[in-house]
Amino acid sequence: MQKYITYFNTLKFMKAKQINYRLFYMLRAKYRKLSKFSPVYSILSQTNDLVLRPSLASYESVSSDETFTFLNVTHQFESSIDWNYLGHGKLWAYNLNYFDFLQQEGMTKEIGLSFIERFIDDIERNKEGLEPFPISLRGINWVKFVTYHDIQNTKLNDALYAQYMMLMDHLEYHLLGNHLLENGFSLLFGAYYFNDQKFYAKAKEILTSELKEQILEDGAHFELTPMYHQIMFYRVLDCLNLVTNNTLFDRELEEMLRAYAIKMRSWLVQISYEDGTIPHFNDSTDGIAPTSTMLFAYATQLGIKVDTLLPLSESGYRKIDKQGYALRVDVGEIGPSYIPGHAHSDTLNFELQVDSQPFIVDTGISTYESNERRVEERRTKAHNTVEINGLDQSQVWSSFRVANRAHIIDLKEEDDVITASHDGYADIGIFHQRSFKIADDVVQIRDLCSSDNNKRQTCNAYLHFHPKVGEIKIMQDKIECEGVTLMIKGSKNFQLDDYMFANGFNKLLNAKVLKITFTDELLVNIELNKLNS
Repeated sequence: MQKYITYFNTLKFMKAKQINYRLFYMLRAKYRKLSKFSPVYSILSQTNDLVLRPSLASYESVSSDETFTFLNVTHQFESSIDWNYLGHGKLWAYNLNYFDFLQQEGMTKEIGLSFIERFIDDIERNKEGLEPFPISLRGINWVKFVTYHDIQNTKLNDALYAQYMMLMDHLEYHLLGNHLLENGFSLLFGAYYFNDQKFYAKAKEILTSELKEQILEDGAHFELTPMYHQIMFYRVLDCLNLVTNNTLFDRELEEMLRAYAIKMRSWLVQISYEDGTIPHFNDSTDGIAPTSTMLFAYATQLGIKVDTLLPLSESGYRKIDKQGYALRVDVGEIGPSYIPGHAHSDTLNFELQVDSQPFIVDTGISTYESNERRVEERRTKAHNTVEINGLDQSQVWSSFRVANRAHIIDLKEEDDVITASHDGYADIGIFHQRSFKIADDVVQIRDLCSSDNNKRQTCNAYLHFHPKVGEIKIMQDKIECEGVTLMIKGSKNFQLDDYMFANGFNKLLNAKVLKITFTDELLVNIELNKLNS
């Protein structure tokens, strides 16, 4: 029975469009199987010569003809490439089919074209690569590659045109979010490359509606994952590159794309740390998206500048930068209610850098597979917030599911204090309030866990230290490490435990987490002694 309740509490947030398209695609797939429907893998096409400014280089993922590295896992195919290879998980197979490696430095016209032709020769056996999401990313990469290398190849063009027809046949309305937006970005590239009005009309429809829906008032991407914001910003910049350098379709999307690029740059400027890294809130890690530094340089080349930064608001993320430390705070909602797949149970989470070095950090992510590690990385105790009675604030389950979830019920902001409360424990009659009080050399964090039934609760506050943080000394009422003192009031029960810090996909490092157990109220003063030395 509990399983069905969880399903209901997950599905009730979905849009009717998502459910309708899921049913439609499922029934259509059954009908096509019975009718022995056969896809068309090559369609006669005509192409248009494009002009593109140099874009960004991808991370190196091909070191030899048959050796690929994705998600920090290397695999060598012995004879031919298995485009459906799932030995390292579905996301690894997706990356193989994205063809991002066409954009890596040193990729030659001959080698890149060889990979494309081998893909086309195997296309009828390909299952993973013909799903709409990899088609979308691969389409952009192929168009960019043939444009930069001035390739005229009928076999390639006809195969790519057929793949765009497959994409048009299975747009990801059942998922929405970044998946549908990626479909729209790619269709714009397909429209320009093939001078195709159908592709353009659908791209315009998707981009116009979804950018309005997905880019928040303060410029953040609405899935509230800094890594995905970087990826979506990159796509907007690439589309702006395409539209401004080619005269097709009267460049009518240029103004819209430019406006969103400015908003997205504003948010990323503020949320990024001084060194260009991002906080690892929700599904964020390093080595996947282009870095903020790379994106800012690319944006500048395309004329995207920000004269006035938009105030951080709707995203729920806040930044405090002082001389000697940088604080990033999450006082926002779980991502969009109908697509929270990249959200974590981490309401009122934070990260802290000291002297431009990571100090208190988010655990991060190391996998998207449906396994215990994925669940653990999304749970409340994997973040710098408070867990009550061993329960999660939000009910995260499977790889990308959230059932009941915490909501911010009160948010107050003053010059030096941010205070927020959430209702993630309302079912047991408890409400968690956290305040951040900011001074030049002290960050004060106060937690209040109030009960409306006078029951005593067990509250655990977690502080995850970066693996490079040195010796951590525990004293009677304080912790000392790296020239920082953590003064603790409201608890004598705290201990250092081990945890695994995700340093990227499939990369885990040993680190220390401070677990502080309290009942009602906890005060932690993080005193930055280095600033006074």
